[in-house]
Amino acid sequence: MRKKTLVLGASLKEERYSNRAVHRLRAQNIPVVAFGMKDGMIGGIIVDTEKKQYGNIDTVTLYLNPKRQKEFYEYILSLKPRRVIFNPGTENDEFVKILNQNEIEAEEACTLVLLSLNQF
Repeated sequence: MRKKTLVLGASLKEERYSNRAVHRLRAQNIPVVAFGMKDGMIGGIIVDTEKKQYGNIDTVTLYLNPKRQKEFYEYILSLKPRRVIFNPGTENDEFVKILNQNEIEAEEACTLVLLSLNQF
């Protein structure tokens, strides 16, 4: 079974890339969970507004700007993902260093592009 991806910064607005990422992950049969600022659903996936200790998270894909990321550093580390994807606009050298120190892969890429190229 494929490991889960957490979309962190998931938006309920259909035009947002984070929303599209949830849909695309689901369409490619990649288990996905979502965390956002507002309760709701994206394509049948519940958007959580509380930090949950999801099990078996392989990838965290970020849709939060670097300032907003700070409050999630410890949370993301606690999930022990294999990698964190920094989508365009989320690049954060400080967090990359922290991830590297914790042996978590940091990748600056676009989740939607990776999915469209089958390189996710």
